[in-house]
Amino acid sequence: MSRLDVAIVGGGPVGLTLALALEQAGASVAVVDAAAPETALAANFDGRAFAIAFANFRMWRALGLGDALDPVVQPIARIMVTDGRPLGGVRKGGPSLLHLMFDAEEAGESLGYMVENRHLRKALDDRVRASGVRRIAPMGVTAFETGASGVTLTLADQSTLKASLLVGADGRRSFVRPRTGIRTIGWEYDATAIVATVRHEKPHEAVAHEFFLPSGPFAILPLKGERANIVWAEPRKVAAAIKALDAEDFRAELKRRFGDFLGDVWLEGPRFSYPLSMQIAERMIAPRVALAGDSAHAIHPIAGQGLNLGLKDAAALAECVGDALGLGLDAGDATALTRYQRWRRFDNVAMACAMEFFDRLFSNDVAPVRSARRLGLEIVNRIGPARRFFMRQAGGAGGAMPKLLRGEGLGL
Repeated sequence: MSRLDVAIVGGGPVGLTLALALEQAGASVAVVDAAAPETALAANFDGRAFAIAFANFRMWRALGLGDALDPVVQPIARIMVTDGRPLGGVRKGGPSLLHLMFDAEEAGESLGYMVENRHLRKALDDRVRASGVRRIAPMGVTAFETGASGVTLTLADQSTLKASLLVGADGRRSFVRPRTGIRTIGWEYDATAIVATVRHEKPHEAVAHEFFLPSGPFAILPLKGERANIVWAEPRKVAAAIKALDAEDFRAELKRRFGDFLGDVWLEGPRFSYPLSMQIAERMIAPRVALAGDSAHAIHPIAGQGLNLGLKDAAALAECVGDALGLGLDAGDATALTRYQRWRRFDNVAMACAMEFFDRLFSNDVAPVRSARRLGLEIVNRIGPARRFFMRQAGGAGGAMPKLLRGEGLGL
């Protein structure tokens, strides 16, 4: 076949969103994914749900995903941030009375949207199948070679694919990134996130709770119906022991942290666990190559910003490539890639640093620090401009926004 504008390695949410955005911008695109689509679409693929910033959800609407996602997403009306201790311990448990509350009425739109990964993958899969994006899966990449005029990929079946630009959207253990000479900085946390979906007795009223415990954050994220996604961080050895508990003992430990404000709770489906780490690429571009999503930045999930950063990468890169094509340049033009890196690098590093700071601030039980952070939450809660600033940042509306994040299309 003739040379493509862009070849994307990685068919997760960032890779497929980027592919749809690039096609809308006028680029010819192929996605090479090692996983078979039916594997990723299986109901037991993983138990995650994502808190999607309102700006990123605007992009999905602009890409034609709104009709598929609207019936299955849960809008977030309020976000409650507090800290405390588990119930039933030696010390008094439960959340602190001092807190920070974000409200959709003040923001003027939903603070975000909870979407289960299984529903998101199905919507993206259907949309890609209906588009002109070429998907090659399951298929690995065994090598690639960059030159002055483009990139040649060698696939696992020995076929080749030629493109003007190669995008690595292939996650933390990226195949693309190390082969461009891009190094990373980062570390492993002594923490594992336990993820599960629960049913509960009382309505959640579209409120997301971020409850900071001494061992790590415990998030209760509302889903459609009387259900919630739990993201529960513990030290790795403790997390392994908790995950290994039988169903009733696990439920008892869960309720110590969950409390009774939603009534009784029951597990719905299996439990999953994910070791936590932080990893930042020293740069996001190389000649004819760009990184997006977790291949460029994998951060602590303390505020659910990981996927949101990757989606912002997709919006910015698609706009830069589309503008280059509109000027008669090719998709791998060095000026376009430099613009992309300048646009996204600071935001990604700043967010990673902020999540690291918040993790260190909240995941401890030092009395003076605990008192200071509770007071800090209450002060921010009482200062309207500060509260609205944090809402804009969490919603993806800070800084120079790509067109797609404003809900505008990229059609030429």
